[in-house]
Amino acid sequence: MFPDSFHISIRGPINDAVQSLVINYGFVFKAISHTILQAVLFIEWIVRGLPWWLIIIVFMAIGWQATKKITFVAMVAILLFLIGMLGLWDLAMQTLALMLMATLISVAIGVPMGIWLAKSRVMRSVTLPILDVMQTMPSFVYLIPAIMLFGLGKVPAVLATIVYAVPPLIRLTDLGIRQVDGEVVEAATAFGGSPRQILFGVELPLATPTIMAGLNQTIMMALSMVVVASMIGARGLGEQVLNGIQTLDVGKGLEAGLGIVILAIVLDRITQGFGRSKLEDRQDD
Repeated sequence: MFPDSFHISIRGPINDAVQSLVINYGFVFKAISHTILQAVLFIEWIVRGLPWWLIIIVFMAIGWQATKKITFVAMVAILLFLIGMLGLWDLAMQTLALMLMATLISVAIGVPMGIWLAKSRVMRSVTLPILDVMQTMPSFVYLIPAIMLFGLGKVPAVLATIVYAVPPLIRLTDLGIRQVDGEVVEAATAFGGSPRQILFGVELPLATPTIMAGLNQTIMMALSMVVVASMIGARGLGEQVLNGIQTLDVGKGLEAGLGIVILAIVLDRITQGFGRSKLEDRQDD
């Protein structure tokens, strides 16, 4: 047995810090919660309010834009139609709204953070270990502070999903910018380009395929949090899976699982298609 004299605990200080945040800055978390909740409800109102056939057409158009392949467009239509046939359309739209919100916030955080890491070696050395912890920490752990700070419902589900899903986007944005050919940057500098012009006119466009790969991973990880998020009140397909577990209803759980898989396949192929098209454009140039 390990000696008790060497035992230390970080539980007390962490609990005290979280409690202090709740007591002293509860109004800040309430404002954040209200803003995110209204945004999620707005996205949900759109995707649940639009006709099912229009949603399918929109995804088909996006799929065509990403791949320019009629076979993929047909596959998207068939897969989304299958969700409706399984009676999961409304639940899938709730899941899609939650995931879109988490992805949008992840992009707003991940891309600027990745740029910062690429530009600052000190920031990169400090942040990478934190990202390692975020990616290896069990996803259930994120739910505890999220519940304490934001209560139950969609908001803590979104925030826990962001913490779990944003590291790949930060890493791959950093990697993409650092992999830009130094000679290209030097040439842009020689022509009088400012750091801002070089970033937005040279580095980001060249790094776009790698950033899209990061976005793809973020979307996949966000979908993998669907069932976990349902444990704290997030509605959608994850809740259906959770109900199947609680009632030992294998069919219900499998149906909802298929819905999640279909969403994952469609979104994965679309983001991969955009990434490949950007890479081909760069190679042509």
